[in-house]
Amino acid sequence: IFFSGSIYEMFGNECCLSTGEVIKVIGFKINKLIASICENNEDSQFSAKVELPLNFPGLYKVVADKTPYTSIEEITRKVAIGPTRFGHPCFYSPEDIKLANLTIKPGEQITFNSVEEVNGTTAVNCGVIRNNQSHSFTLPLSQEGEFYECEDDQIYTLKEIAEWKIPKCRKRIVKLSNTLHVWDCSNPLPENFGGRLILTPVYEVQAVMKFRKDIVHILSDLDVEVKDITDCYDISSFLQPLSLEDIFERTSKEFPMVAEIMEGPLGSQKPYNLLHIGKEIVIYRKYQATRVLASEIRSDSPKRHFLIPMTYKGKFKRRPREFPTAYDLEIARSEREQLHVVATKAFESPHTELFSVSVGDQFLVQQRQTSEVLYEGRKKVIDVLACEQILSDAYKKVLLPMYMEGGFVEVIHDKKQYQLSEICKEFRLPFNVKVSVRDLSIKEDVLAAVPGLQLEEEITDSYLLISSASNPVESWEIPVYRLNMSVHLLSNDVQTVVPPMTKTTVEEISEEEYYMVRRYENQTLHPPPRPPKKPA
Repeated sequence: IFFSGSIYEMFGNECCLSTGEVIKVIGFKINKLIASICENNEDSQFSAKVELPLNFPGLYKVVADKTPYTSIEEITRKVAIGPTRFGHPCFYSPEDIKLANLTIKPGEQITFNSVEEVNGTTAVNCGVIRNNQSHSFTLPLSQEGEFYECEDDQIYTLKEIAEWKIPKCRKRIVKLSNTLHVWDCSNPLPENFGGRLILTPVYEVQAVMKFRKDIVHILSDLDVEVKDITDCYDISSFLQPLSLEDIFERTSKEFPMVAEIMEGPLGSQKPYNLLHIGKEIVIYRKYQATRVLASEIRSDSPKRHFLIPMTYKGKFKRRPREFPTAYDLEIARSEREQLHVVATKAFESPHTELFSVSVGDQFLVQQRQTSEVLYEGRKKVIDVLACEQILSDAYKKVLLPMYMEGGFVEVIHDKKQYQLSEICKEFRLPFNVKVSVRDLSIKEDVLAAVPGLQLEEEITDSYLLISSASNPVESWEIPVYRLNMSVHLLSNDVQTVVPPMTKTTVEEISEEEYYMVRRYENQTLHPPPRPPKKPA
């Protein structure tokens, strides 16, 4: 209840907070960050403070907090633990933790997966990895000791750090990993900044009011007096906002459902421009879907990035790939067809046994093998790439050193037009293409205007299938983790259980979303082997 009634300006909207108004607080959220700039990477020294919005560009590494937690209960109270990939923090104890059938060793990394209530007792589901095998166990909230954060080698956006990586009542130190953007005078950070930032959060209160169908955001420093009436009020009379993640966590049996949008996404692209506050939608089902991550081929930046569904009906023609080293030729070659390339950069071989390349030389790539060369008066075995040089009237067998730093461009003989699914089945990604026949089912096919695309990799992502409740003539796939949208459920009594025809949507994503998607897809994969080094 607000004791002092007034009209407040919040995010450009006037909101009347009358005396006696009942408000249900549904959450706390970091609105912005105050960053203290550390000089010389010293945590205790900082020269200036700047205000950073959550969408401030860049990727950051989290510096492990040196202050220990004294119990599992304190960790669950202050640290975000949840079902998404961000919500699995890792800690270690300097002492043994003896359990019924397992002893956790000092310094062993413990992953906190979820908090659950079992037989009336709340505990944390945890895991440790030993000899590439996962061992699961639970820790009760009453477990005491010293628990320190483990070092985290992942990179995050500021928004991700604000939502998942700043413990309650603590600050967070981060290190800039990648700016993603060219520095300009509007950037509050110093030019070429590579130090650390101490982040202090500024919160907002998220609330719902009885006669409003949207979510109200109230800054925590708003000068009003309130009284807690939770114990004597029927809170079920308020709307219950749900995020897309909340909807996705529901069981498949609960679909389809009708919902009304309380907070809609920004964007002029369909269907985002249709998802405005007050719009009623049908959510038919949840599922995982495959997308092909593609980037515009261009020498300058920034490049545009896209997520292309397998249902895309356009056709592609191949475009030449570029290879900076002989090692890249070895990675790209396939059994399906012989790789034909032209050299764009000269290379002088330091060994008489190996071939020296001139600009314009053409080669058919054969296979990787080893060869004996004379190196500092001694024979040495090195990795080489066997090729056939194409001469005017013959073919000449040559060996290129695998470490060779040159430049090659692919010669395309294949004039066939391919569907996206055919390319993914027949060729190894990354793969260069251009749209030759646009998808006629899309009003504006954004891919058709791009001069060249590199299809980089297949990814799997979470989606909800939705349509308009009042005019269900077509359905749309919306991404769960890239769309900021809140709804409240109206009913599970849906007249049309079978969704209408699904419209194909090519999703254009930002540079930060591109790095996020690639990071999640590749975090379980081992990096490729490094190419051989050139002899000194």
